[in-house]
Order: sequence, then structure tokens, then C-alpha cells
Amino acid sequence: MDSMNLLANLPKNLPQELTTVLQQGHGVRIERIVSAGHRSPEGFWYDQPEHEWVMVLTGAARLQLEDRVVEMLPGDSLNLPSHTRHRVDWTAPDEPTVWLTVFYGAELPSGPG
Repeated sequence: MDSMNLLANLPKNLPQELTTVLQQGHGVRIERIVSAGHRSPEGFWYDQPEHEWVMVLTGAARLQLEDRVVEMLPGDSLNLPSHTRHRVDWTAPDEPTVWLTVFYGAELPSGPG
């Protein structure tokens, strides 16, 4: 059993978001994502076959859904049913935003989602 602190050793300079798969198997994938002022490309929307539960551990973010915008601070979580179109509209530029994501409920592709 490996031990890991999700908030330790955060990179200082991130040219792009950093996604680390923490565990995967039996229809579940758990990831840590680190953002630093990153956002989805203009016009890009995630539309995934699996459900996604996401929580902000540090920093701040704004997710855009088709019908609303969700502000997220540390401790906030959101469940996105499969095929819920969403995009990252903004993440804090002056501190790392660390996300914990759990993908579940479908045949999962390997690697970051």
C-alpha cells in the first residue's frame, strides 16, 4: 500500500495542467489534476461517457456547464453525470488549484480524461 500526500511536491511552473492517475481498475479511475491559471481551450467542451466526481482541494476554479457556471473553492465538489458537457473556464493564476477527480460508471479509457 503506497502513501501519498496529494498536496506535496506541487510543481512551481506548469506550461500545461498536470494529470496524475492515482488508481485505476474495475470501472473507476482516480486522478489528481494540478492547474495554475489553466482553462479549457476556447470552444472546447468535455463530453465523457463516464460519470465524473470532482473536488477542489486547494486554489479556486470556475467550471462552465451548458446551463450554468459553478464557482469552486477548497472543499467544494460536483458530480457530473456522463455526457454532461463542461469546460474549465478559469483557475487561480497565483496559486495551484489541485483537483481530485473520480471517473466511474462506464468502460474507462486508459490515461488522463
